[in-house]
Amino acid sequence: MKSIEHKKTYVGMTNDIERRIQEHNSGKTIYTRKYMPWKLAYKEELTDRKEARAKEKYFKSTAGRKRIKLLMDNLSPRSSAG
Repeated sequence: MKSIEHKKTYVGMTNDIERRIQEHNSGKTIYTRKYMPWKLAYKEELTDRKEARAKEKYFKSTAGRKRIKLLMDNLSPRSSAG
């Protein structure tokens, strides 16, 4: 997820993404409460919980954070001058 008002991202896994986004936007999670509101910026759907946990761990690593930044930069609308 990406904070709408701050330069923050949040990585996690869930089996109910709509519920989880609502929890983050209602202040139920200590870390994300400070940076509300949140929007879903990227997701991967995996069927295996072990694989999902490994992917979450990767995205929380230094290399994974760099990958997230690249993904966010590529997904962000670019303004054109002219």
